[in-house]
Amino acid sequence: MIEADNGSHRIASSFIIVGFETLREMELLLFSLFTSMYVLTVGAHVLVITLVAVDRCLHKPMYLLLANFSMLEVLYTTVTVPKMLDALLTRRKEISSSSCLAQFYFLFGFGAAENCLLAVMAYDRYVAICRPLHYTTVMTGRTSMSLALGAWVGGLVAASPPAVWISTLRFCFPNFIDHFFCDYAPLLKLSCEDTSAGEFAFMVMSWSVILGCFLLIMFSYTLIILAVVRIPSTEGQKKAFSTCASHLAVVSIFYGTVIFMYIRPTSHIRFSLDKVISVFYCVVTPLMNPIIYCLRNQEVKAAVTKTLQMMSNSGNDKVLRARMAGSIDFLEHRKY
Repeated sequence: MIEADNGSHRIASSFIIVGFETLREMELLLFSLFTSMYVLTVGAHVLVITLVAVDRCLHKPMYLLLANFSMLEVLYTTVTVPKMLDALLTRRKEISSSSCLAQFYFLFGFGAAENCLLAVMAYDRYVAICRPLHYTTVMTGRTSMSLALGAWVGGLVAASPPAVWISTLRFCFPNFIDHFFCDYAPLLKLSCEDTSAGEFAFMVMSWSVILGCFLLIMFSYTLIILAVVRIPSTEGQKKAFSTCASHLAVVSIFYGTVIFMYIRPTSHIRFSLDKVISVFYCVVTPLMNPIIYCLRNQEVKAAVTKTLQMMSNSGNDKVLRARMAGSIDFLEHRKY
């Protein structure tokens, strides 16, 4: 650990991530639990991305956006979970300031991009339900990919100002981050400087990104609801709502935790409670999202079934070819 003197303060150039202060046996149990959840999360999202890529029936704007969302979820969890798992298993909890800053930037960059992409997905559902005759001309493949790219760029750009500002701060000892990743509030707590102006700027940015996207989503769903209630048949209303159910469930879970975490002053934060909530949106929610989409979506379930059947048929063909080759070899041997 490197440190430098700066007047009356010792300046830290690395940090110790406190993580979960538990017994060693409990740490190993948490490691096993979180590892299983992380592997399942990455596997489920990679499956969604693969299905969208290989199945032509899923080459639609809604599923292209879903594939982008899955990619963001994989990156979002990978920013924090592997380091947490390493700390639980090896108890190596030190992280350099540059690695900590990179973790902070990409965590908030991918998180902000998810906010923007959920708003784009809500717009896609609005066009599909409220303007169905124009859907194919409004939401073309090029348009959906452009909107997805805009969400990626917008999120990474939004995370840049707070990351640049934090990189200019000096951090004093003790250099313990009371979290399992480099979150904004624990980092500010270690600063030797007055951070009130930066805290206010970050809060304004959080309100702009999180609440701005949330209000756009709510506006889209208000128009959707008004359009659905005008559908004369009950069956038509159920079908319209079913196309939005998965996205609305993901939005509810995502914003339920994010708004609580980042739309508030850092002076009122309880880090012990934040750790529990952070586990939920860093580990649990990314695992739930592909399950929600796959269970609620008939086209995705059909694509999964078709892929499994193709894999099974391919395996059977290989066995059959091997048996035929064995039979031919046997007959050839009998000739002689």
